[in-house]
Parts: sequence; structure tokens; C-alpha cells
Amino acid sequence: MAKKVDKFSALLSNISSNLKEGANYFADYKLKNISDLKIFSEKMKEIETKGDSFVHEVIKQLNDAFITPIEREDILHLANSMDDVLDGLEATAALFEMYSITQADDFMLQFVDAIKASVHEIDKAIELLANKKLPQMREHAIKTKDYESKCDNILRQSIKHLFTVEKDPIRIIQYKEIYENLEDIADSCQSVANTLETIIMKNA
Repeated sequence: MAKKVDKFSALLSNISSNLKEGANYFADYKLKNISDLKIFSEKMKEIETKGDSFVHEVIKQLNDAFITPIEREDILHLANSMDDVLDGLEATAALFEMYSITQADDFMLQFVDAIKASVHEIDKAIELLANKKLPQMREHAIKTKDYESKCDNILRQSIKHLFTVEKDPIRIIQYKEIYENLEDIADSCQSVANTLETIIMKNA
């Protein structure tokens, strides 16, 4: 018989799988023309809104709960930090539409691959949390941090390359903003990893 998952683990799993859906959609959607950008940003907005409703539910349940499986602030921090990742993806999709960028360059693709991989690590860790396998979460937290370090390097390379090859000042502003946004998403993933490590430290 499957053991009963507590409601907070179930809610965190909802947030995590919705985030994974968002990261997969973001990474796999093939932009071909300007009209695709609207579809892309609207779908990301829809996934992000769904994520917000899950976070609101966590807050509501925390207010109602007498006891929680792990500390309240850790549950809230985990929910909010995963939500920050999704907010970042949605905001970046909106930038693509705003600037009419239909062709992601090689640096953007490298960022997105690392972010998608990070989100998959986070999802595995949340599954372990639900199954009370806290020590095993650590390797996924470490991998997530490794991806963030990788994104730091991509940011440095991308900006250096941009200022070397691009002559259009508007293009420079647009691309730099997208690169920095993508690096911020990787930072948000690292924030999730830090929260996971705090939970391990307090509860394992």
C-alpha cells in the first residue's frame, strides 16, 4: 500500500511539477516567427499563474495547520523560491515577445539547457522530500548549484561576445537584459538548492 503523502509535500510537488512543465515548455518550444512569440509568452503566463495559485494554497494551509512536517518558514521559503524560478522564466518569455526575438542564440540555449537541468534536479529533490528521504536530496542540491556556476561562466562569455561582435546599441541592450535575466533564473534555482540544504541540516 502506498504511504500517505502529507498535504504540504503534495502541494510542494504540485509547484515543482508545474515548474518542470514550465521549464520544459520554455526549453522545447520552437520559435519560428513573430506570431509564435505571443503563443509562447501567453502559455508561460498561464503556467506561471497556475504556480501562483499553488503558492497561495501553501500559505493558506500553513495558516490553518497546527503542526507541519518541517518548519513553516522552510515550507514557505521552498514554495516561494521555486515560484521565483517560474516567474523568471515567464518574465524572460515576455522579453522575447517585447523585443521580437525569434532566434535564440547559442548562449541563450546554453543558459536554458542548464536551467532546465536544474529544475529537473529540484523536482527529484522534492520527490525525495515527499518520501522523507532527506539525505538523498543533497546530491540534487549540489548539482543545481553546479549548474548555477556554469551559468555564471555563460554570462561572462555571452556579454564579452556581445560587446565584441554586436554593433547595434539597441540589440546590445536587449540581449544583455535577456542574458542577465537567464542568469537570475539560475540564481533562483540556487536559492531553492540552499533551502533544500537547510531542510536537510535541520531534519535529517
